[in-house]
Amino acid sequence: MRILIANDDGYLAPGLAALVKACEGLGELDVVAPEQNASGTSNSLTLHRPLSVYTAANGFRYIGGTPSDCVHVALTGLLPQRPDLVISGINNGANMGDDTLYSGTVAAAMEGFLFGIPSIAFSQGERGWTHLDAAARTARSVIEQVLRTPPGPAHWLLNVNIPNRPDADQLPRVITHLGRRHASEPVIRQTSPRGETLYWIGPAGDAREAGAGTDFHAVANGQVSITPLQVDLTDHARLPAWRAWAGKE
Repeated sequence: MRILIANDDGYLAPGLAALVKACEGLGELDVVAPEQNASGTSNSLTLHRPLSVYTAANGFRYIGGTPSDCVHVALTGLLPQRPDLVISGINNGANMGDDTLYSGTVAAAMEGFLFGIPSIAFSQGERGWTHLDAAARTARSVIEQVLRTPPGPAHWLLNVNIPNRPDADQLPRVITHLGRRHASEPVIRQTSPRGETLYWIGPAGDAREAGAGTDFHAVANGQVSITPLQVDLTDHARLPAWRAWAGKE
């Protein structure tokens, strides 16, 4: 077993160290993570400049790029052999609902999935790294379960959100679907010392579709949320209507 571990909070993040420690004994571990915090970078790849790979004192390798860069470089030339599993996290805060579209944590796992490798993204429900040890135990347990009894498809992508609780590894695990958020709050406008107008992206909106079965509902009710994800964004349900529309031109 060979496991590639990445994240989006950077190679010095406590969540990454906790996840690596949790995976000890499962097989050969390769860690390739961003040099800096790269949260919110989604699936972006760095195409306008070359990327350098550095090795930290603890053996982690880091790249001055995005989470997707890290996994892409690892899979296409850095690693001596293809990993059997790609995992990402543990993220400092939740990646639920619409957030998954922006998440660097999910993107790193998705990059592995795009290469046909089973992949998992792990996040804590709240920021601050509280009860990180329990989240790491939960991640280890989830990984052991999918390795012991893998699901039917040859490869899959899971998004796991873990409540910040000391008993997180004892909480029930539920299979969920993504909830939805309200639109983000307005941008925050500031003025620079030179008189330029600056804009900060506003906070994420509150959950608006957070009923039973959603990831929001599971975490809020003390459950570990496991959401199977796919990459196909095609609106299959409306394809017939669009084909009829195109035929009327």
